[in-house]
Amino acid sequence: PFNHENTMYRVRIYNQIAKKGLATFDSKDVVVAKALDHPQAILLRSHKLQTEEIEPSVLAIARAGAGINNIPLSYCTEQGIVVFNTPGANANSVKELVLAALLLSSRDVIGGVNFVSNLNENDAEQFDYVVESNKKQFKGKELSKRTLGIIGLGSIGSAVAKAALDLGMKVVGYDPALSIEAAWSLPSQVKRMDQLDSLYEVSDYVTLHVPVLPQTRNLINTESFKHFQRGTALLNFSRGEIVNDASVLEALSSELLSYYFTDFPDRIFMGNSRVYATPHLGASTMEAEENCAIMAAEQLDEFIRFGNIKNSVNFPDVRLDSNAQYRIAVANRNVPGLLGELMSVLADKNINVIDMINKSRGDVAYNLIDIDAKPTIGLIETINSIKDILSLRGLNLKF
Repeated sequence: PFNHENTMYRVRIYNQIAKKGLATFDSKDVVVAKALDHPQAILLRSHKLQTEEIEPSVLAIARAGAGINNIPLSYCTEQGIVVFNTPGANANSVKELVLAALLLSSRDVIGGVNFVSNLNENDAEQFDYVVESNKKQFKGKELSKRTLGIIGLGSIGSAVAKAALDLGMKVVGYDPALSIEAAWSLPSQVKRMDQLDSLYEVSDYVTLHVPVLPQTRNLINTESFKHFQRGTALLNFSRGEIVNDASVLEALSSELLSYYFTDFPDRIFMGNSRVYATPHLGASTMEAEENCAIMAAEQLDEFIRFGNIKNSVNFPDVRLDSNAQYRIAVANRNVPGLLGELMSVLADKNINVIDMINKSRGDVAYNLIDIDAKPTIGLIETINSIKDILSLRGLNLKF
């Protein structure tokens, strides 16, 4: 329960984690390995983590990426395990793939390349004529002055908006949960829409950049398509579950949709010439993998050493800077009276509180409390006996 001097902590990794990310850990007091028993932290990418793989020693799990559907989140929250992701670390990588999809959905570049590649010896004598006489079937349109509708205006959506504006496009966006921080980074030229239907009605292209939540599953469905302009191109580099695939097929068959670009292949689309699916390439760049790994490692290190939380998906962001030596970090259910009970225990032990911070997120809360005495095993056991405590540890901030 207490980080003594010279204590090393252990990080178990899954998948291939970028070396620059692993180098973020201080090798003198951190052990990082795949085959590792009793880790305090887990760092992974796409590995489907099972509850039986999460030992009681685990305090935190970091996903080097934005999505956390491969982590048993409810279980982790109930155990007081903080789960991190890395929002924005792969934003540029995804943005560039979206731009490629925008260009390819406007000009049939792929069809043109395939046509020329498939010319045979019979076409050799009249090669120039064959090329010129067939190019009209690949005619497209320019992005400039067309309207891009962006659903989700976070790190990636905002980056896409800026790039689209640079291409001369008009941009409209929808995001009812837009944070103040995200709003500051959003270009002023982006027109905010209050209703999704209004966005569909004016957009030549619709791109999705929202997480999978109960309210976003099947967000794009048959009802949605009633408001789309004929010939709209739909781009999904967010999550497959956000789009109802059967509804997309219907929209393609009726030519309501011109193209569907997705990073989430499904067998239902096999053989469809107007569906372009990539095999989860959104964050598949060297730079994105490094950025995600570095951010995940930094967040784990800050949490294990100091108890600070940033970019957690199940606990509030909490940071406490202090000159104190000793600290206790407490995760608990967000119920009335618990903090008072915790303070009473410290008072009964004649322990003075130097500084503290308490924040809640839904049904859970998190506390960092700097104290003037070393947290003893007796103190830890007494606090742990309080009902609704999820996890607790003592920290020596000066080791």
